[in-house]
Amino acid sequence: MGEIRYPLSINQATTREQWSLPEAIEGYARQDVRGIAIWRDKLAECGVEKARKRLADHGMTVTGLCRGGMFPAADAAGRQAAIDDNRRAIEEAVGVGASCLVLVCGGLPEGSKDLAGAREMVQDGIAAILPEARAAGIPLAIEALHPMYAADRNCINTIGQANDLCDTLGEGVGIAVDVYHLWWDPDLEGEIGRAGRAPGTRLLAFHICDWLVPTKDLLLDRGMMGDGVIDIPAIRGWMERAGYEGSAEVEIFSTRWWAADPDDVVAACIARHRTVC
Repeated sequence: MGEIRYPLSINQATTREQWSLPEAIEGYARQDVRGIAIWRDKLAECGVEKARKRLADHGMTVTGLCRGGMFPAADAAGRQAAIDDNRRAIEEAVGVGASCLVLVCGGLPEGSKDLAGAREMVQDGIAAILPEARAAGIPLAIEALHPMYAADRNCINTIGQANDLCDTLGEGVGIAVDVYHLWWDPDLEGEIGRAGRAPGTRLLAFHICDWLVPTKDLLLDRGMMGDGVIDIPAIRGWMERAGYEGSAEVEIFSTRWWAADPDDVVAACIARHRTVC
């Protein structure tokens, strides 16, 4: 407690309702936070060229671009559209110098109950874009989401499943470890270790926030680190032992924090990173 093992990055989701991308870059840098994860909708509003210049002007490191994925679809045309969109996302990641493209892989196609089939579509979709990602030097970070999102957002729900995909797909595919989605998993420590033992750099991102009790909204009520029940230092220690060398990226989807002054939100992220994480 108190030791800062990893540099701080703030995922733009944490202030997405208050700040545009240029405002977030300036606001984070103003308090000497030099890491940012960018969302594609905010990047589209700003434009890649303008974003790249602002990032360079403020000495920012882009720890991830959010998000690619969403591969399953009810027909071939829908699956191809997703693949094409992910190829654009790879180009955008190159444009802003992102360390990785985060994949929220997608849930069941409309009207489907075939979870195994959806997971096959995810594997096939990642395989389809992997040659472009490798050529561009953009690692693909599979982010497993809590099982409550299996139907509509992501049918990859454990780090074990993410590791299995990495084993199958090979070089260029890794994992984004988000404590909000994975803290409950009894195999988490072992699977982080498995990722660390794999060839290459499989652990690509470490997302932090907290799980509140009670949680009033499963999407939009994440907690600031230290306000909930997740043992973040323990998970950080597992990441350290597994050889992770990136940033600790604060990603808080929260209507309560979105209602706060964004400068205060950044200050809270800094303080909790120092004292809790």
